Formats: sequence, structure tokens, C-alpha cells
Amino acid sequence: SMIDPPKASVPDAVSKCRSAGIKVIMVTGDHPITAQAIAKEVGIISSQNHLIIFDSETPIPNSHQPGVAACVPGYVMMDWEEADLDKLIRSFTEIVFARTSPQQKLFIVEGYQRAGNVVAVTGDGVNDSPALKKADIGVAMGIAGSEVSKEAADMILLDDNFATIVTGVEEGRLIFDNLKKSIVYTLTSNIPEILPFLTWVVLGIPLPLSTVAILLIDLGTDMLPAISLAYENAELDIMERAPRDTHDRLVNHRLIFLAYGIVGITQAAAGFFVYAVIMASYGWMPNRLLFIKAEWEDEYNNNLEDSWGQEWSYGQRMMLQQTCNGAYFLAIVQVQWADVIISKTRMLSIFQQGMKNNVLNFAIIFETVLAAAVIYTPYVPQFIGIYPLAPEWWIPA
Repeated sequence: SMIDPPKASVPDAVSKCRSAGIKVIMVTGDHPITAQAIAKEVGIISSQNHLIIFDSETPIPNSHQPGVAACVPGYVMMDWEEADLDKLIRSFTEIVFARTSPQQKLFIVEGYQRAGNVVAVTGDGVNDSPALKKADIGVAMGIAGSEVSKEAADMILLDDNFATIVTGVEEGRLIFDNLKKSIVYTLTSNIPEILPFLTWVVLGIPLPLSTVAILLIDLGTDMLPAISLAYENAELDIMERAPRDTHDRLVNHRLIFLAYGIVGITQAAAGFFVYAVIMASYGWMPNRLLFIKAEWEDEYNNNLEDSWGQEWSYGQRMMLQQTCNGAYFLAIVQVQWADVIISKTRMLSIFQQGMKNNVLNFAIIFETVLAAAVIYTPYVPQFIGIYPLAPEWWIPA
């Protein structure tokens, strides 16, 4: 007798699909006995489950049947309505459809779509074309597939290997994860960049951060770490998660809240803390800084008193303000170290994921060296509105 065995990689691929929450259904033109045997061999039907091979007299259960699989020949479905197929899909998790016609393949795809599933269909023949066209993702075979099926499909497998689809799912999840990580990292610094100007306008305090320093953060220190997250390896549980909701978006309310409401506010608090510490150490307590902007920025006022009655000239005040600007800038860089490590993983601990991304490791060193070079290189600080910091100000920053 002749036999066309499944590829050796298929059972492992089906197992990965199960752990990733992807349901694998066999729809074939083979005889029911052959179909259920192949399905058991590759793991589409679990070996421990009881199998029911439908005939014209077999009733469709009204409730879910745990531990039971179904094999449904095409002739049984000849007179089925949509409600019959919907009931079957609700009743059985593991189903094999055998001796199906092209119309029935299309009927099955529509049934799973009505159940709220995102349906991917693989096929290689002309008979598979309607189902390939209707599916959310139609996958045709590049080697054995007909031209008609390739035209109807959204994707073509060049190696005709089912396992390649699973690899594609894993790569897709990795890309989606890494895009989210990079977006979160990039967005977080917006809050500590915006709040200095809001407090300067609303509360009238001396400006905590210069505009040029903001550009340096966005185009300098943040650039390489954000790019490095694209090189992050997949998290260990990436193929053990359930598929995300179809209504979920790359940038959703949870991502915005994390970036702006948690990490961004924390970064701003770090910047304002070191700003307040430096101001207070030179005699300017927080309550004295409120609504002092007009006097502080008056270049003709050279006897402005601080909280202890010391008089400050305009030049001295600007030097202190630029020192605070440098400390605020450094605080953002330092908190971004933690931010990029936080962003490395979405689900797992950093101790599980490790620090194996050498591009990211280099990026952390790069942004630190760049920040130090900007602050301490002669003549550079004056162009970005900061003043070189004393080494001890690295600690509160």
C-alpha cells in the first residue's frame, strides 16, 4: 500500500500551537479512518481523548464535551445549517473533517469565524482556493501548490512545511513585543521633558531643563537604547501565551498608562528631586522658588535674596540654574538606565531573561559616556544650557 506520512517536524509544531493557544483543525479529502489516524499521529487529536466518528445518525451534543474528539465526514454535513456547525464547534475542541468538498471547506472557515476566531487556512489545490480566499490568513504551498491557490492566498510557504507557520507566529509575536518595548521606552521621557516647562509657566520656578538638553535626550542618549530593544531575544514564555485580543492595538491605554502614568512620572520626580536638592543646598528652598520667574530672569536684578537672605547676581543665578539643568538632564539619563531594563521584558523577570542583548548593553554604556562627555567636555555645556556638575551630584541624580 502507499502512504504519504506527515513531516517529522509537524508533531512538535502542533504541540507548540497548543501551548500558544492556537487550535489546529484538520480539513481533508481523505477517508475518515485515514484522517483520524494522521490526526492522532501528529497530535491534532490527543491520544488519551475518546474519538467519535460521526455518521448520519450521530446527534450533535448541546454542551461542551471535555476529553472527546470528533471526526466528521463531509456526507454528514450535506444538509447542515450554520447552527449545526456552530453547535459542533462549541461542543468539541479537537475536530477532524474528512471527505470534505470545496463548499464545505468554505462553510467550515465561516463557522470558525462566526465563533470569533481568527482563521488561518493552509492548502495547495484548486479545491482549497475558496477557503484560502475567505480565511483571515490564507497560506498556500510554494512547491506543491497550484497557481490558483497561490493567487487566492495571502502568504506562500516556500518550503511547504507546516512548522514554518509556527515559526512565523513566534517571529510575529517577537516583533510585536519588541515594538511595544521600544515605544514604551521612547514615550517615557516625554513626561520629564514636558513637566519642567509646565512648572516654569504655571508655578513660575526657574527653568529646570533647557530646550537643547531635551533635543540631546531625544536625538542622542535615547536613540541607541530605543533601537537596541529591536534586537531583544524572545521571552521564554512567548509561545505559551494565549493569542492577544483582536481589538488590542500596538499602542493601547495600558501602554500609555505605563509610559506616562508610572515610569514617566517616576522619571520626572527624579529630575525635580535633584533640582530641589541642588537649589536647597545653595540656599533656595522650594517655597522661595515659587513664582520667582520674573525676578530670577531679570538681568538687571543683581541683589535677589535667597531663603537665607544671601544676595545673588544675575550671573550667579544663571550658573546655578544651568547646574540644575545639567543635574536634571543627568537624572533622566540615569533613570532611563532602569527604564530600558524594565522595557526588556513584558511578562518575565529580568533574572529569567538575562542581559544577553549585547546591543542593549552597549547602548547603556554609550548613553552614559555621551552624557558625561556632554557635561564635562570643555565649551560643550554652554551650548546646551548646562553647567558641569560636581561629582557628588551624580548620587542624588
